[in-house]
Amino acid sequence: MFELKFYVAAISCIAVLATTPAFAADRDATTRLIGDGVYSFTAGAGNYSMFVVGEKRVAVFEPFDSGHARKLLEAVQSVTDKPITFAFISHNHWDHASGGKVLSDAGAQTVMHKRAAEWLAANPGRDTSPPDVTWSGARRDFDLGDFAVQMHYLGMNHGMGMTVFLIPERHAAYIADLVTPNRVMFAVVPDFNIGEWERSLGEVLKMDFEIAVCSHNELPHAKAMNGCTRAHAKEERQYIRDLRNAVRAEFQKGTVFMDVPKAVRLPQYSHWVGYEEWLEMNTLRMMADLEMGPFPWAPDTQPPTKPFGL
Repeated sequence: MFELKFYVAAISCIAVLATTPAFAADRDATTRLIGDGVYSFTAGAGNYSMFVVGEKRVAVFEPFDSGHARKLLEAVQSVTDKPITFAFISHNHWDHASGGKVLSDAGAQTVMHKRAAEWLAANPGRDTSPPDVTWSGARRDFDLGDFAVQMHYLGMNHGMGMTVFLIPERHAAYIADLVTPNRVMFAVVPDFNIGEWERSLGEVLKMDFEIAVCSHNELPHAKAMNGCTRAHAKEERQYIRDLRNAVRAEFQKGTVFMDVPKAVRLPQYSHWVGYEEWLEMNTLRMMADLEMGPFPWAPDTQPPTKPFGL
């Protein structure tokens, strides 16, 4: 019975999302220098890319879709005439992994983890295209001359092949979906293994960076263009822990199971985007993990460490 009610709630959520404007809706494409040759970029729809300008070449991170990718290409060309040699894609989901052909046609090689590429091959979207370069394992580095791009696969935290990109010479990182400043979890938390997500955030916090661009950012636009920081990763992890503890507290009090979503309140996050709309959905998903076990999961996709808290 719980499973049925949970998925009915999920379907209702999708219907609401389909008719509700996105929380972040920046009006204009914007480019901003946030570090040593490091730029944040949005095409004006709440999605944030990053590009890094080196001595001889440029690397871009996350095309999202063809419209976004075309504006990203224009933004790079407005800053430099150096060629884009690589376009890095974080994971398999269509809303991040589309539009790569625009950058390939401009001379870049698109890059994604083998797991993401395999999923896209089996589940192509209307705007997706096969990557030019794939890689496997937990770590791969690309040398672009005066800077390197470290690619870190941290396990099945979200989607397939989710990669965190680190540019050590510029003390910068690109983080997709794992950190979204100033927002609660997305709706029913689709395709997240919450325990692995929490563990991965711990791995991100060990990385050496001073500034990052997060693919989604619900800070006011002027602040979001400055990127995100280690503090935002800590806040994301703390929200997961606080939500889990609140659910367990209701279980311990003997609250009727399906009354728990309305009972859980986290007032310290009430100013975050999505709090009123999504907290109950977040709670339902956390309850599912605690009662049914973590999902998604597959034996050959996990790093050799145990998820926190589950």
